[in-house]
Amino acid sequence: MQQFNALPGPRGLPLVGNAPQLQRNPLAFMRSTHAQYGHLVRLSLAGTPVVCAYAPEHVLYCLTEHPRDFTSLQSQQRSNMREVLGEGLLTTEGEIHRQQRRLVQPAFHRQRIDQYADVMVRYTEQMLETWQPGQELELASAMQHLTLRIIVHTLFSVEELSQANQLSEAFTAVIGRPPQGLGRPRVLSRFSAQTRDFNRGKKTLDDFVYGLIQQRRATGGDRGDILDMLLTAQEEGQGMSDSQVHDQVMTLVAAGHETTQNSLCWTFYLLAQHPEIRQKLLLELHTVLVGHTPTVADLARLPYLEWVMNESWRVLPPVWRMGRRAIHDFTLGDYHLPAGTIVLLSQWVTHNDTEIWHDPQEFRPERWDPIQGEKVPRGAYFPFGLGPRICIGMPFAQMETKLLLATILQRYTPEPVPDHPIELLPSVTLRPKHGMRVTLNPTSIQEQMIKSV
Repeated sequence: MQQFNALPGPRGLPLVGNAPQLQRNPLAFMRSTHAQYGHLVRLSLAGTPVVCAYAPEHVLYCLTEHPRDFTSLQSQQRSNMREVLGEGLLTTEGEIHRQQRRLVQPAFHRQRIDQYADVMVRYTEQMLETWQPGQELELASAMQHLTLRIIVHTLFSVEELSQANQLSEAFTAVIGRPPQGLGRPRVLSRFSAQTRDFNRGKKTLDDFVYGLIQQRRATGGDRGDILDMLLTAQEEGQGMSDSQVHDQVMTLVAAGHETTQNSLCWTFYLLAQHPEIRQKLLLELHTVLVGHTPTVADLARLPYLEWVMNESWRVLPPVWRMGRRAIHDFTLGDYHLPAGTIVLLSQWVTHNDTEIWHDPQEFRPERWDPIQGEKVPRGAYFPFGLGPRICIGMPFAQMETKLLLATILQRYTPEPVPDHPIELLPSVTLRPKHGMRVTLNPTSIQEQMIKSV
């Protein structure tokens, strides 16, 4: 059994190790280390031992087979995410995390989630009524506004557009501050404009959420939203405190729009790059929906839509990297690694591994055909994580993304503006760095059907 120092990996600088390389271009750096050194790669970040683990069996080891032997990096790092989310599901560990997850889980049971489908489609149609053929708009902002409005309604039953917009603006200010985390120090002073916007946005959100919690506790009742479920959830006769409900709500707001917003942008982008795939999807939507707005019952009859989303999450995963810190000494492959080692798992790398996937750089939804598609080993595909910490809102995000995509595509096929730069920004999620400017072309199903003959 070999020790940590025997692992192959790139040389770093004195004191800071590989931190500058990881910060400069983390996506290219992680793929290059995989190509050069293999599935287990040693790094050093300011003296902290780090292992990049890219093989499916490594993913399974950390996330499903030995999850209690590791802690999430997000639960340990002091960051603006933790400042906002408090002791939510993303930032807690151990028995506290397990208890909180059991209390939150009922809000995401399938029957409950299905009730939100009508709201998702209705708000999307309202957005489409404001769009015009030939209009140029910034798609990332439009999708953020839409998904935030949806999550604000499902969480709080907020219908009033002005109030939804106020909460959306506050949350945008909060998540807009550059992240602090692994290999990335805080670079903004407490007097900067972004910090002031952050503090103002956080106060707006805190005042609203705590005020609504107090109001609901005083009046009771069940409005059918997630907040009421959290307020009434109990385990062994014990419910959540106001601060616990607040932290879970903020976590759900953060997770409930960010992945969907980015998934939609990247999927529209990929479809624009592959018009033949977009044409097949449009034909399926026309054949099944016949111009009607989609319902949750329709999704089972739209297999190509599901394949498109699965492939989009493979090529451009909404979460591109996740980290774990070992509580005890452990063995990974042929190496004995010490307690305190950080293990970096990367969907960005594993989802595009040529040893796992056939032509991984190719956007090909047919690879998800259960009969003729590829056989994907467990641990090779984990866009929402795996194991006991898998994203609790995954069913919500999967349904929302497909419903919104199907609704929009029946009216418009967004085309990226040719001279607008498209660049990946690896933050907590994988965002378009400069947004995504598109032209709204009306969808002509008849024309698409003629082309297919």
